[in-house]
Amino acid sequence: MAADRRETAKQYMQQELDSLSPHERGIVERFIGKGRIVRHVTKEYEDRLSPGQRVADGVAATMGSWRFIIVQSIVLAFWIALNVTGLIYKWDPYPFILLNLVLSFQAAYAAPIIMMSQNRQAEKDRLQSTNDYEINTKAELEVLQLHVKLDELRDQKWASLVAMQQKQIDLLEKIVADSSASRPEES
Repeated sequence: MAADRRETAKQYMQQELDSLSPHERGIVERFIGKGRIVRHVTKEYEDRLSPGQRVADGVAATMGSWRFIIVQSIVLAFWIALNVTGLIYKWDPYPFILLNLVLSFQAAYAAPIIMMSQNRQAEKDRLQSTNDYEINTKAELEVLQLHVKLDELRDQKWASLVAMQQKQIDLLEKIVADSSASRPEES
């Protein structure tokens, strides 16, 4: 059966298996050996992350949330209200230079952290895309193999039907010959 799967793979890939790229050859070898291709790419990727990468992803997830925006807006409104009304000592009078400095520091550190997280997400998406390609390719090979098997079964069925029909014709010819031989001739 492995030879049939090898022929199916050759037919699908439209070239000799040795001339395929290592990636495609791996897919075909797993198809021929009936190996699994499906993997949990996200879990595999996240298991390889360093603690710093996990922190960066957590920071990016936090800063990209409505909760962060709402909390930051409340803090900014509170900061401005305290400095405008002067209820407490005005540590940052209008035009709020200290607030501007704090927000600049926040942006200076947040931007690279978010970009690192986005780059990792893009890498994870590429891995998922590659895995999807492998699964789809193997699925196409499996469907092609099923078509080959169905065609073989259909051909076998037709051959058996033709053989059965030939037996019936032979039996009918024998019955006709026997009936004509046993009937006396009329003159």
